[in-house]
Amino acid sequence: MRIDLRTRVTQPYLEVKAGFTEELFKALNPPFPPVKLLRFDGSSKGDLVTLELNFIFFKQTWTSEIIADQTDEQEFFFIDAGRKLPFFLKDWRHKHRVVNLGETHSLIVDEIDYTAPNSLLGLLLHPVLYLQFALRKPVYKRYFTKKNSNNTAD
Repeated sequence: MRIDLRTRVTQPYLEVKAGFTEELFKALNPPFPPVKLLRFDGSSKGDLVTLELNFIFFKQTWTSEIIADQTDEQEFFFIDAGRKLPFFLKDWRHKHRVVNLGETHSLIVDEIDYTAPNSLLGLLLHPVLYLQFALRKPVYKRYFTKKNSNNTAD
């Protein structure tokens, strides 16, 4: 199954690239299930990210490896692939793209491909996963809003 989400932000793409940090990763966590970050190496090829998902009555570990990253004049991207996934996922691949829209704007694109152990579960997961990633849009917008240099108030 596939999920594509796009969020326009008011920062140049290289500044957005620099903002893909552990702090942002934690800010992007959905309200449910609670997520504990166990490992965050970064967003370069070979890096690992490991999470613990807490479903109240049980916990699941999720480890993804960054299998590719690239920066050029048009965009920055990195791809994470699931190495150890929760029981409800068989395969996971998430391409994070930051597209250059000029000196003051970028487009953050989440391209997610996943497979569940069966097609019915895949269909049931789709709205849940879509919502969890759609909740990232306002976080991205807040996190990557160009600060007004004339505004001295915090």
